[in-house]
Amino acid sequence: MPRITDYAHGISAIDSGYHRPMLDAIHLMVEGDRAAIIDTGTNDSVPLVLEAMRDKGLRPEQVDYVILTHIHLDHAGGAGLFMREFPNATLTVHPRGARHMADPARLVAGTVAVYGEAATRKMYGEVLPIPALRILETPHNASIRLNGRELQFLDTPGHARHHVAIRDTSSGHIFAGDVFGLSYREMDQDGRQFILPTTSPAQFDPEPYHRSIDLILGKKPEAVYLTHYSQVQDIPAKAEVLHRLVDAHAELGLREKDAGASRPERLREGVKHLFLEEARRWGSRLPDARVLDIYSNDVELNAQGLGFWLDSLE
Repeated sequence: MPRITDYAHGISAIDSGYHRPMLDAIHLMVEGDRAAIIDTGTNDSVPLVLEAMRDKGLRPEQVDYVILTHIHLDHAGGAGLFMREFPNATLTVHPRGARHMADPARLVAGTVAVYGEAATRKMYGEVLPIPALRILETPHNASIRLNGRELQFLDTPGHARHHVAIRDTSSGHIFAGDVFGLSYREMDQDGRQFILPTTSPAQFDPEPYHRSIDLILGKKPEAVYLTHYSQVQDIPAKAEVLHRLVDAHAELGLREKDAGASRPERLREGVKHLFLEEARRWGSRLPDARVLDIYSNDVELNAQGLGFWLDSLE
C-alpha cells in the first residue's frame, strides 16, 4: 500500500518508496477532475502512484501535467514511464533539462559518474526518453493552468542550474524540489521541523543558492513542499538556517580545497560535523548515530558536491 499524506488545497504527498520510507515524496495536486504530478521518483514509483490515484478515484487519463523541479534521477528518473502511463499529460521542465528528458543518455552517464554503473542501474533501471512534442520548457515566470488553477515557475539555481520551484497561486504554497533543503520527518520534534541544505553533485553554487532561497522567501508562502520530505512551515526561520548552513558548507569546502588526496574524506568528516552540530543546536533528542543514519546518504552526496564545486573554481 502506498504511504499517502493529504494536505489542504488538493495536495497530497505519496511516498515514492525510494531507498526507505519518507525519503522521497511525489506530490499529487488535484483540481476538480484534473490532476498533476510534481516530481516522479523512479520507475519503481509508478505502481505506487497509480494505486494512490485509484484510491482517490483518479484515472491516468485525468493527469494533465508531470512537473519536474529538476532532472536529478530521484526526481525525474520515472518521468518517461509516467508519461507512457498518462496519455494526456505534458511534461514540464527547466529549459536546461528539456533535451535530457528527450534523450537521457548524458543524464544517466552523469549519474553513473556519481554512483557507478551497477548502483545506477539498480536504483533507476532504464530511464525512458520522452517525445519532444510532449515536453514544455518552463523558464522563469512561465505559468500553466491546471483546470484553471495557475502554477508559476521560478528559476531557482544553486542546487542545480536546471532547477525550478513552482508557486501554486491557489494556496500560495511553493514546491521547491531540493533548493529549499532536506527535512526528514523522522527528525520532527515537538511540532518542529529540522532542515539542512543539500550541496549534492554536480552544480552546487553558494551565491545563486542564496538568491533562490530569498526568492522563495520573498513570495511569503505559508508552506513549502520538499521532495525530501514534503511539507514544511515556519518558512522565514528555515530560510535563515539554510542561509547559515550554505555558508558553512562553502567555508568547509574552501578550508579543505588544497587537502589533496585526503580531501574527500576530510569533506565527509566536515559535513558530518556540520550535521551533528546543527542537530544539537536545534535540540534533537536523537543519538548522533541515529541522526547520521537518517542523513547518511546526504553526508556523502554533500561532500561529493563540495568537491565538484571546488574543482569548478580552478
